[in-house]
Amino acid sequence: MITIRKSAERGHANHGWLDTHHSFSFADYHDPNWMGFRTLRVINDDVVHPRAGFGMHPHRDMEIITYILSGALEHKDSMGNGRVIRAGEFQYMAAGTGVTHSEYNPSGDEPVHLLQVWIVPDRKSLAPSYAEKSFKDAPAGLHLVASKSGRDGSMRINQDAELLLAKMEPGTDATYHLTPHRHAWLHVAEGEVTLNGLRLGAGDAAAVSEEKDLQLTAAKKSQLLLFDLA
Repeated sequence: MITIRKSAERGHANHGWLDTHHSFSFADYHDPNWMGFRTLRVINDDVVHPRAGFGMHPHRDMEIITYILSGALEHKDSMGNGRVIRAGEFQYMAAGTGVTHSEYNPSGDEPVHLLQVWIVPDRKSLAPSYAEKSFKDAPAGLHLVASKSGRDGSMRINQDAELLLAKMEPGTDATYHLTPHRHAWLHVAEGEVTLNGLRLGAGDAAAVSEEKDLQLTAAKKSQLLLFDLA
């Protein structure tokens, strides 16, 4: 079964300095039909204007993953991490017992376009942690970004979930095998693809259950986030 979540149906807010779309209920946007999917709680598609950002704010008991699509984002946190994250880079933060952090666009003229993902951890009150991984120069194909085990050099997260990045060139195909009793969420970050014959454009997503194989074909140069979930 595949349920399509269209980009235009997402929650939307424009705060002037921030233009944001919410795949799931978040902040002032509430839709009881879209509270999350399995342990996936948030996918926010954010464009932050130059010289603007999120001031220091707290999180706890959440797995937070940020992917930069274009531009750059300056991150600082209470664990002592401070870095500018650029296009093609993932950042992971386990909020655990509590962290504060800020996110700021340091550019004077270029917006930053990012996806921020929240996954519910498998336990509460874990020690906070931080990691980064770059796929800026990764070739086309499926790349494991994060996993419970940290296998194949992926970022280790506190949940039985895997995040893959699919980078696809026009006219190319990719297949992902979903093991029995697993579920998937596919988010099209950029481009246009078909999923088992169903067209998905930028910002569209699909919730997948009781399917064996996910067949992807790119109509345009595309980037996708694929979540394999219990």
